[in-house]
Amino acid sequence: MAEDCLFCKIVRGDISAQKVYEDDDVLAFRDINPEAPTHVLLIPKRHLPRVTDATAEDAVLLGKMLLGANAVAEREGIAANGVRYVFNTNQDAGQIIFHAHMHILGGRPMGWPPG
Repeated sequence: MAEDCLFCKIVRGDISAQKVYEDDDVLAFRDINPEAPTHVLLIPKRHLPRVTDATAEDAVLLGKMLLGANAVAEREGIAANGVRYVFNTNQDAGQIIFHAHMHILGGRPMGWPPG
């Protein structure tokens, strides 16, 4: 884990978060500035700065992120009507916390294009 990373601090328990899902490898918690009625962030517990930093060795972890996101969508009641999973990677895409994370959004119709 990175000492100064906000999400690593949440994983360690140094900063509280409203957790909605957790297993050995990933953690999901409510976004403090939601962009939809349901807005959850899902992170790997291991520090990975960007999803583009993932290697072949991270394939299982990335799969666990997707399965965790599916579990969150079901638990939150947004899977049936529609859910959006988003990774923002690097500055131009809007990444501001450099610990890979997936946004899980739902509870309202989503427009396209998204940005």
